[in-house]
Amino acid sequence: MSFTSPRDVYLLAAARGISFLGDFMAATALVLAFQDRGAGGMAVAAVLIASVLPVVAFAPLVGRLVDRVDSRVLLTVVGLGQAACCAAMALTTSTWLLIALVALLATGVAITTPTFNALLPEVAGPDGVGRAMAIGQTANSIGSLAGPALAGVLVGAFGLRIPLLIDAVTYLAVVGAGLLLRTRRSVTAQERASAGTAAWKIRQDSLLLALTALIGALVLALNVTMVVGVFFIRETLGGSPAEFGLVEAAWTAGMLAGGWFAAARARTDAALGRLLVVMHLVTALAVLMSGFATVVWMVYPLWLLGGAMNGAENNFLGVIAARRVPAALRGRFFARFGAVVNAANLIGYGAGGLLIERFEPRHVVIGCGAAGVLAVVAFGPALWRASAASAAASSLPGTSSPRSPSPVSSGSAP
Repeated sequence: MSFTSPRDVYLLAAARGISFLGDFMAATALVLAFQDRGAGGMAVAAVLIASVLPVVAFAPLVGRLVDRVDSRVLLTVVGLGQAACCAAMALTTSTWLLIALVALLATGVAITTPTFNALLPEVAGPDGVGRAMAIGQTANSIGSLAGPALAGVLVGAFGLRIPLLIDAVTYLAVVGAGLLLRTRRSVTAQERASAGTAAWKIRQDSLLLALTALIGALVLALNVTMVVGVFFIRETLGGSPAEFGLVEAAWTAGMLAGGWFAAARARTDAALGRLLVVMHLVTALAVLMSGFATVVWMVYPLWLLGGAMNGAENNFLGVIAARRVPAALRGRFFARFGAVVNAANLIGYGAGGLLIERFEPRHVVIGCGAAGVLAVVAFGPALWRASAASAAASSLPGTSSPRSPSPVSSGSAP
């Protein structure tokens, strides 16, 4: 298995990994700082909501932007804006101004994330997507592992400003990727027409539609714990800021192993769809069982397991999307898929802020895990049936395989 551009695969992974380190460090630092200030669950929920609201609100515009504007222009201009935004965050002490700047920062994330995702199949080639995603997820996991742990140490020693300034510097990695990547994505009007821009919709692909519905439902059920988690670890289990950072890091450590496990499984879309149902169920059960922990160390193995499932799920999703979405429309797909997931995040964060004011953190975590299991029970069968239908269709004489790459490819510059 060879990549279309091995250099760009590793450069893309490094840039995102460095950016992830800064983002996770800043996000964890903000949550810890708000909790230490006694800002309450609603303030924690507000900063999390601000981090995803632009991704949901601007998805239709962002998808068209990513599919029309040169990727180098997007990455360099937006990356510079994000670095400036983080620097401004480091200079303010106002909670609500910080939240507003988080929303501005997330507007940039709404653009760069689908840009990176749409570039990946171009730099990896149709058969290298799974391995390239594992490499990228390794870099992301290293950044995500180091970020929360560093945040716990830095907030305890220096307060909020230093983590935010480091995050500003890491956004320059996005700028560097924009300037150094040889592969550039800029879809022409002819390519969009050839791909059937007006005709192709996600709802026409039953497997992608069912997968999107399942992921959205599960994220809605489980991501309430993003708000409740800091209170559960710090107050219910008596963990320190560093221990909270290590719990967060445990999930991403699991993602690292799960991504490589998935990369070694070159399966059909139908097999991947069925595996995803099982993996989402295990993820929900891991969260459910963590609610019964009595000390912090009991959460670690469960978060490792949940993270491993999450890492494999992300890899399989990327492979399925690269196979089934026309190349000229990948920016639009990833923007809209991200909007669904982040809309679920948004509702979950708001619910978390309300629930933590009324219930014990342990009860909320257990309820989230149970809701996740119910989400898989409700939406998993549709994905299972769609996977079976995909397998049957691909076995019919004269039917093209969903593994076949799209004939439309975005241009690349040396």
